Amino acid sequence: MARPLIATKLFIPKVRRHVVTRPRLLDRLRRGTESRLTLVSAPAGFGKTTLLSAWLGGMEEDHRRIAWVSLDAADRDPASFWAYVVSALQTAVPGAGPSALELIASSDVSTESVLTMVLNDLAMAPTDVWLVLDDYHLVDGHGVANGMVFLLDHLPSHVHVMISTRADPELPLSRWRARGELVELRAAELRFTSEEATAYLNDVSGLDLSAVDVEALEQRTEGWAAALQLAALSLQGRQDVAGFIAGFAGNDRYIVDYLIEEVLEHQPEPVRSFLLLTSVLDRFSGPLCDAVTGRGDGTEMLTSLERANLFIVPLDDRREWYRYHHLFADVLRARLLNEQPGLVPLLHQRASAWYEHKDLMEEAVRHALEAQDFNRAAQLVELAVPIIRRNRQETILFGWLKALPADAVRNSPVLSVFYGFMLMVSGDLHGVEPRFEDAERALAAVPSGAAQPWAVTEELRTLPATIAVYRASLAQARGDAAGTSEHARHALALAGPGDHLARGAAAGFLGLAAWANGELSSALETFTQAVASLHASGNLIDALSSTVVLADMWLVAGRPGTARRLYQDALQLAEAQGESVARATAELHVGLGDIDREAGDLAAATRHLTSAGEFFERAPMTESRYRWFVARALIARAEGSPDQATDLLDQAEQIYRPGFFPEVQPIEAMRARIWIVQGKTSEAAEWAQTRGVSVSDEVSYLSEFDHLTLVRLLLAQNREHPDRGAFGQADRLLGRLLASAETSGRAGSMVEIRMLQALSQAFQGHRAQARGMLSMAFAEAPEPAGYAGLFIAEGAPMMELLRDAADHGIAEDHPQRLLDLTAPPKAQVPVPGYRLTSSAEEKLSGRELQVLRLLDSELSGPEIAQALFISPNTLRTHTKHIFTKLAVTTRQAAVRQGRDRGLT
Repeated sequence: MARPLIATKLFIPKVRRHVVTRPRLLDRLRRGTESRLTLVSAPAGFGKTTLLSAWLGGMEEDHRRIAWVSLDAADRDPASFWAYVVSALQTAVPGAGPSALELIASSDVSTESVLTMVLNDLAMAPTDVWLVLDDYHLVDGHGVANGMVFLLDHLPSHVHVMISTRADPELPLSRWRARGELVELRAAELRFTSEEATAYLNDVSGLDLSAVDVEALEQRTEGWAAALQLAALSLQGRQDVAGFIAGFAGNDRYIVDYLIEEVLEHQPEPVRSFLLLTSVLDRFSGPLCDAVTGRGDGTEMLTSLERANLFIVPLDDRREWYRYHHLFADVLRARLLNEQPGLVPLLHQRASAWYEHKDLMEEAVRHALEAQDFNRAAQLVELAVPIIRRNRQETILFGWLKALPADAVRNSPVLSVFYGFMLMVSGDLHGVEPRFEDAERALAAVPSGAAQPWAVTEELRTLPATIAVYRASLAQARGDAAGTSEHARHALALAGPGDHLARGAAAGFLGLAAWANGELSSALETFTQAVASLHASGNLIDALSSTVVLADMWLVAGRPGTARRLYQDALQLAEAQGESVARATAELHVGLGDIDREAGDLAAATRHLTSAGEFFERAPMTESRYRWFVARALIARAEGSPDQATDLLDQAEQIYRPGFFPEVQPIEAMRARIWIVQGKTSEAAEWAQTRGVSVSDEVSYLSEFDHLTLVRLLLAQNREHPDRGAFGQADRLLGRLLASAETSGRAGSMVEIRMLQALSQAFQGHRAQARGMLSMAFAEAPEPAGYAGLFIAEGAPMMELLRDAADHGIAEDHPQRLLDLTAPPKAQVPVPGYRLTSSAEEKLSGRELQVLRLLDSELSGPEIAQALFISPNTLRTHTKHIFTKLAVTTRQAAVRQGRDRGLT
């Protein structure tokens, strides 16, 4: 006797009120009108049923020939399954398959015969028919699949099947996919976008979250609809919304209950065990799973889990590496820790050993730390140091060292030394020397000829030379040029002929000490050798980064063209290496941007800084990151935004760390120069007093930038309150600075000094002498075209002097060229600063114009993103494109350009 049918299983679920409209998905479902099968396959809680019912509910009444079946586990019996299918079809298309329903219970009639009768009746239907099978995973199996294949292969063109399932069905999907007869929606498409998450959390749930909080929650849940719903439940009535979202994880009681009840408890024991054991892994492959679980079915199990949509995410196109959905992984780890806490360290140890065997040291160390196997972790860190140094991955190394117990670091000479180096990188100069002393004590504690308690590695062998190099760096950070040279020479004496890294670093510090002393010729020779040694050592990142310093030296020598060629050659090499040298690539872009700005090409300079910013985001920890903010500040000043420039210099000052390069252009003095141009002489005078800079100081290269800033201050003050005696002080200081620069061949310094001498004479009314000094300034410059920014930054007084020089035919065409650079472009409103020299302007897209117009308002960034229904990340991308196309670096400059061009 046939089981009676449950009528409610044939009802289309009603669409809940206030659901989020998802037109992008509804459009995908409309494509089902051209295919025989629409498959909606995703894990539990991704909104499959809601989506299908919403789409079907939106159909016009005349086209609602819909047969819906809500399946359950009892329908795995083919007779029950087909009875529901045929009954649903009869509801949608009266008269379809009455005879077939009578024959289903008969064991004498084949499924194909029954379905043939149904198909023949459906062929006579006057309009499209939709058969929806919800929760198909509960009935999937050979008993049902054979009939489904027959049905789908013989469907009339106006009949369509829709399947919602948590696991891909045992059907020939690839065949129908190849024929274009299959439309698929999977978890990746069903995930809520930022806009949809905002609509659900704020409009449907009434939470009124900020754009930042919505974005954080959307990222944490990875767009999983059920998780968003459960999070909304947890947020009801909470005061500390931001705090809850920051800590939201798989230990939330709603998430735990849902995943355990809906997913974990329904898995067979082998699958459940595999899920728990592999949950300690952030990413995994079949062989790694085998190593951790001790089983041999890892690859097959991962394939099965992916097919079953068990919250597993493929990480590559070859389906070799996977990860679990973050919240699912949280639940699995909590369950494992609750059921088998003693097993967790062993699983991490197995993972560490597998990664070490594969030479994947970062993961090997991390799992050793997770296992709290600190002796093994310390040994692995020692083995990883050469790679870390070569790739300049200080962030990773510092994290490991801080995670190790203090004794584990102190007992290892190698780790003690590199902990000291990392403290110096972070700006903690006082903690550096004790670490070096720890290393030397540990080395001395082992008797000569005795077996050493550490692995004898190349790092250990060269450790004495490395300590000397880092002591040279420490002396450099303290401004001790003599100490820098002493320790660098000691390092060279300790290093062997083939120790290229130690020799290169030592030579580099000798070059820096010579540079700090103003001995430019010696600095160039020594530092060029240092860069070559770093190349020979294979330490490409340090070699490329050191090119930045070498280029700076050539700029001081008055050779911007040579500096540009060095940058371009190094950048070409860096770009060929890709992401492995991202931080060096960023530094090279900053350097080239500075040269372009100084040459008067702000558009090119901005493009370089935009590129550098993108690389710095991927390699954030670098001792020269502050240079990017300085470069942006100088462009902002050139664009006529001095306040923005000083703000950027403030940011540069916050992240500046001494220790690697002489401080030849102090940030405080840069800020004072901007104040002077603004007429804020009292602020600049306070800087000079605080800094202790005076006209009676001994001159040196390290103090030259300060002294030239002081000269600008004196000239500005004397313009306000003329004082011939003060002019004389400025002229005498310039004379001493000029003599020092001439002695060491610093042609770049000589150009700036001559320029200021010309301004001083002009302010005193000595026009002929001023023109003569200006002529000498251009004559001192081997490459005058590279110094446009230096002259233009002096503002109106320099423009007047340049016009006078041009009228008198002084210095060939150089004065007129600078005047042309400051002239307003045709058909544009003049903009303070340089003329943009980009060859063609890119048009803003429609969305970029919308963003630009909202930038010209009082709205904050998150408020703009909310107004446009986009995520903050998307807003940042649009803003970056706007800045690049308008050749600006600040919001204020972009708004001003937009107004000038009639875009807002």
